[in-house]
Amino acid sequence: MILLPAIDIRGGRAVRLERGDFDRETVYGDDPLEAARAWIDEGARALHVVDLDGAREGVPRSLGYLERIARLGVEVEYGGGLRSFEGVRDALAAGAGRVILGTAAFRDPELLDLALEAFGAQVAVGVDVRGGRVSVAGWTEEAAMSGEEAIAAMQARGVGTVLYTSVDRDGMLGGPDLDEVRRVSAAVEGRFLYSGGIASVADLEALRALDLSNLVGVISGKALYERRFTVAEGQAALG
Repeated sequence: MILLPAIDIRGGRAVRLERGDFDRETVYGDDPLEAARAWIDEGARALHVVDLDGAREGVPRSLGYLERIARLGVEVEYGGGLRSFEGVRDALAAGAGRVILGTAAFRDPELLDLALEAFGAQVAVGVDVRGGRVSVAGWTEEAAMSGEEAIAAMQARGVGTVLYTSVDRDGMLGGPDLDEVRRVSAAVEGRFLYSGGIASVADLEALRALDLSNLVGVISGKALYERRFTVAEGQAALG
């Protein structure tokens, strides 16, 4: 299992939101590239980059940052605003090792099918859940399905990797809901990454102790920025 430090980009800065609320933003750095470099210096083997402006506007806005971050030499997964085939193609061309489709995966199944056909395992789907229902459009709208229903629908279309975010816990440092993680694992036939609420090394150790063979990565942002643990300590906890 791997730890992926999160770099959420809004207005050219590295930020974190609380529960996906754009009005509850904390700025952690004026340059996302410097944030990426800091995580790599601490031992990060992969990074999770989110284009928050793109997520709200529906088109990628941070491909320039993605390209510069990818040049630092670690795997980068990228999401936010990827709602066209051209957007997916351009993100991969800019250096993303994996792209994450969110809103488009639920609203434009034809795009998802085209992306999977063209790029295969480089395409993952983000399943962001708030109050038991899937959230889309930069977490501003709710879809009429549960997380488990969404996972089943995506897998039926051939998706092999799911990024599951507990929006209610995101940025709140309250720890993961281990029962929720178990339910997600039971629903996922391929692989999944988990995001939401990570606050300590103990949280990471608890996730590792679940011994879920299909949980391959954990994303952390706020806890790392606030120095609750280092990248090296986090990765050691995950094993």
